[in-house]
Amino acid sequence: MSSEEISESSDKNEQHELVSRNKMNIYDPQYWITKLGSEESKVFEWIPRMPPVSRVSAYNTGIFSTKCSQKKRWWKQFAEESEWRDKGKFQSICRTLKGQIAGTETFSYFRSYFTFGERGSGVRARGEIQDFEKLRDKCLREGRLFEDPEFPATDISIFYSRTPPRPFEWKRPHELAEDPVLFHEGATRFDVVQGELGDCWLLAAVANLTLNQGLFYQVVPDDQSFSSDYAGIFHFRFWQYGRWIDVVIDDLLPTYRGRLVFMHSTEKNEFWSALLEKAYAKLHGSYEALKGGTTCEAMEDFTGGVTESFELKKAPPNMLKIMLKAYERWSLMGCSIEPNQQITEMELSNGLICGHAYSITAIRMVEVNTPRVNGKIPLLRIRNPWGNECEWKGPWSDRSPEWTMVSENERKELGLTFDHDGEFWMSFKDFLQNFTRLEICNLHPDSLTDDPLTKVSKKKWDTHVFEGGWVRGVSAGGCRNFLDTFWINPQYNITLEDVDDDDDDETCTMIVALMQKNRRCKKKMGLDCLTIGFSIYHLKNAESLPKPLAKDFFKYNASVAKSPSFINLREVNARFKLSPGTYCIIPSTFDPGEEGDFILRVFTEKENKMSEYDEKIELLKPDDEPKAPAKPKHSMSKLHVQVKESQEEKDKDSQIKDFFSRIAGEDLEIDCYELQEILNFALRKEFNFDGFSVDVCRSMIAMMDVDRSGKLGLEEFKNLWMDVRMWKNVFKNYDKDGSGFLNTMELRMALNSAGYRVNFHILRALVIRYGKNEKISFDDFIMCAVKLKTMIGSSSTWESYFLFG
Repeated sequence: MSSEEISESSDKNEQHELVSRNKMNIYDPQYWITKLGSEESKVFEWIPRMPPVSRVSAYNTGIFSTKCSQKKRWWKQFAEESEWRDKGKFQSICRTLKGQIAGTETFSYFRSYFTFGERGSGVRARGEIQDFEKLRDKCLREGRLFEDPEFPATDISIFYSRTPPRPFEWKRPHELAEDPVLFHEGATRFDVVQGELGDCWLLAAVANLTLNQGLFYQVVPDDQSFSSDYAGIFHFRFWQYGRWIDVVIDDLLPTYRGRLVFMHSTEKNEFWSALLEKAYAKLHGSYEALKGGTTCEAMEDFTGGVTESFELKKAPPNMLKIMLKAYERWSLMGCSIEPNQQITEMELSNGLICGHAYSITAIRMVEVNTPRVNGKIPLLRIRNPWGNECEWKGPWSDRSPEWTMVSENERKELGLTFDHDGEFWMSFKDFLQNFTRLEICNLHPDSLTDDPLTKVSKKKWDTHVFEGGWVRGVSAGGCRNFLDTFWINPQYNITLEDVDDDDDDETCTMIVALMQKNRRCKKKMGLDCLTIGFSIYHLKNAESLPKPLAKDFFKYNASVAKSPSFINLREVNARFKLSPGTYCIIPSTFDPGEEGDFILRVFTEKENKMSEYDEKIELLKPDDEPKAPAKPKHSMSKLHVQVKESQEEKDKDSQIKDFFSRIAGEDLEIDCYELQEILNFALRKEFNFDGFSVDVCRSMIAMMDVDRSGKLGLEEFKNLWMDVRMWKNVFKNYDKDGSGFLNTMELRMALNSAGYRVNFHILRALVIRYGKNEKISFDDFIMCAVKLKTMIGSSSTWESYFLFG
């Protein structure tokens, strides 16, 4: 009997009594919310008795104190219960938590993964969602080897732009080696050998990944092999735009004349690297999609971090401080020397190798004692992945005389050895003089486990992640060169309060990374990366500024920081030192009208507040301040849209009421078809449109039908008619050419005039659903207004309705 069953059965009578008394089921999360309240003692008295889903629901509803130390221990214990892993329940419970606790200490225990094609994974499934364990179990039961229908063993999985230069044959590892294994004596750099594909950028990242076991086994799970439960199926995990995705593949690999064509290991019977490359190719649609890229791109997909590159010949003055703080936060660091044009990897007289990637494994301030000088100097421990005698031969190298200036105790603390293991020490000064390039991969806290952190430091980056998009006619405003549209780009507000530790300038470090989504997998459709960048503006009086910032703000205020350039790479990032204050980050494409999705990530040393800089969704009074007819300004100034009670309007109202009486009949109620006839009678003379659709009229009745009869009485119709007249005035104010259509860029301002405050997400959903060729018809504008009023006024789930309903 499991611990869960014991704890539930031990108080069976008490549970039965409580459930009977409260007339609620213990599987109803509301029961536990009601019972437990917010008292920690009660929470941890009753946690073991909760059904698993209720435990998760209780957590998500906030009844656990975020500062409770017991909570952390309990979630860890629950996450480690093998029963839930074995039965597949652990994964489903993790998925429930996904997005709720990311960035918290709890997430490391509930490291959950989307499966390839699962809703929310960012990849649409062609068939059924592929769950590794379920598929493997099914194949074992049926006694067959898995064949992946979503990434078939055909030429189309290799090339999308041409036919193969020669016939490839797909074979399984046991057809290529007598005793195939996933790992031969562990995973090392030597397991990564490039094939015929131009993806050396991927190989370099894979080689670096082998240097960190924790991160490696996060990407290459060790719950699979060619011996135990082998069914020709394997899985790998990659970070994609804020999510970890579990990718399932079969082990059929492309070969030619009995040899692997692409990435492989030096060991003929080792296959983890070849299978990893195949999974990465599936993620992006084909092997050919992997041609051309940067090591930084792959490292981010393997870690979820943000990678910075530094040319050491132009190193910033605070380079040492940057590296020390990166090391404290367990960032991955690599360095290299620019290669010789004739020879890729050439050994220099000082023992270093040109065109070769090194890893920086430690940075220490070491106490030096000499007759003339006493103090600390910065030393770097650097590792050559070859793991042999090819090491640095200069000062502070193995057995160099400089080590006599360091005490024996400090040498022990450094773990100093003089073996031919490829690892050596070097002064920071010599590092800058001999290496030409440094790459730092700053890890998201969710990528870190407690074990490595305790070895170095408890410090982590404070991170914020936002997903957004550029939609033509809504939020694709282009760069600051296009002032008229720049303001419609998505906007993000961040408040920096605390300065960095040990910072004499009293400033705050902020790393901003803008990444466009899913461009590599769209190569086969002829789409390349957009040219992207971002700008940062200081908000001196944030409370008095409109949300979002309007055109006039950008007309009179310059940016205080921006991306180094607008460039057509997957990601552009930069590090800034800013004074405490409030800032607005504007991500954009270079040209307006270019569509794409993006993810914006911000890393800071200290905790800060960040949010989308947009309006609060609400329904206010329509504009009621008269204004002379003019082209609406992007400052969202008010226009007169309220209906004036003139004699002309009174006469028109009287006609409409008479027509209503004739149509309604004796019961003085109208259905959607009769409402359609009345509204078309009233408004078709004013607009060049085909009349209201039945769907719009049904929505109007649903909005106004208080007694739920499915019809409108006279009073209900009067209230509706007041709204329709106001919406008509709004539309006419913005339809300057009388075409019967609004430009989608003016939709937000038109809705504002009607009293609606909507954010980018709602606006995007409205335009996608009701817009056509960047225009909104009168009929669809009325539908937008009706839907907004219904949802905002009567439901707390309006946002999910528009986004998913």
